[in-house]
Amino acid sequence: MDETPSNNNEPENQNKKNLDTFSQDELYPKMSPFKAGLLGLFGALVFYQIFGSILTLLVFGTDIENADVNSLRLITMAGQILFILLPALVFSKLIYENVSKVIRFKIPGLKEIGIFLFGIISLTALLQTFLTLQNYYIDLWTKDIYIFEKLKNFFNQLNEMIEKSYGSLLQPNSIIEGVLVIVVVAVTPAICEEVMFRGYIQKSFELKYNKFLGALITALFFGMFHFNPYALIALTALGLYFGFAAYKTDSIFVPIILHFTNNFVAVILYFIFGDEELKQNKVIPVSELSSTWIAFGLQLLLFVIIILFIYNFYKKKNQHPTLLKEV
Repeated sequence: MDETPSNNNEPENQNKKNLDTFSQDELYPKMSPFKAGLLGLFGALVFYQIFGSILTLLVFGTDIENADVNSLRLITMAGQILFILLPALVFSKLIYENVSKVIRFKIPGLKEIGIFLFGIISLTALLQTFLTLQNYYIDLWTKDIYIFEKLKNFFNQLNEMIEKSYGSLLQPNSIIEGVLVIVVVAVTPAICEEVMFRGYIQKSFELKYNKFLGALITALFFGMFHFNPYALIALTALGLYFGFAAYKTDSIFVPIILHFTNNFVAVILYFIFGDEELKQNKVIPVSELSSTWIAFGLQLLLFVIIILFIYNFYKKKNQHPTLLKEV
């Protein structure tokens, strides 16, 4: 009589599979990658938001509005370095030991940088149009649904608080201050947040699940990290694209460049147009709705073409490994 095969070996096989995955990545974590990823999220969300606020209060007290704006900029930069970048490096060393492999310290090819830069330009325009449509329909729904109206009022208050807190940081009074703003708003977050999110956290979730799920989970938390209700979907989409770039290129430097480019363009537009033209909760008139949808459709088509081009690029690269070495 045949016996049904026992499933007692399934946990052992799963552990062996995980060990094989870690071996391929030359990583031998001292704790579950999932727990390691959660630890990074705790560091990013709690260390920076809470300890960063405590540091600001210790230096300036409660009268933040009258504090020296350049000192506030420096404290903001110090907070990102101390409570985002440093924990990412420390966690990588203590849990994985191979910091370079976790963070993806690999020099990318110029072609890789170029195609992903083209993608971020396309995606930025697409997401700006998406925000325009999103705000139109939020405004439309809140007129008919009471709970949406209450939520919108809450989000408006939160959005105004965020804009107020960052507004003074973004207004330079000289060229030197303008350079400092770019360093604080574009350079520092690009390095610190990418090392934590696309480096340590995403790599941890990739080891637990797979590359796409690792990037997606990280992107969701990246969107929430910024506490910007109107831009949550857009920030999550940006984070997913940064994560896509990280695992395709296996280099942290590409998402850092993309992150910097996105923030740098936003800062320059702020310098030129001010905050009124760039508010994320502005609502278009109904007469502009059709043209906005057409623009969104064309931008989405262009971005999809770019993504397909990237996939084809790496397909050829895998077939011809010397393709990127020529750059």
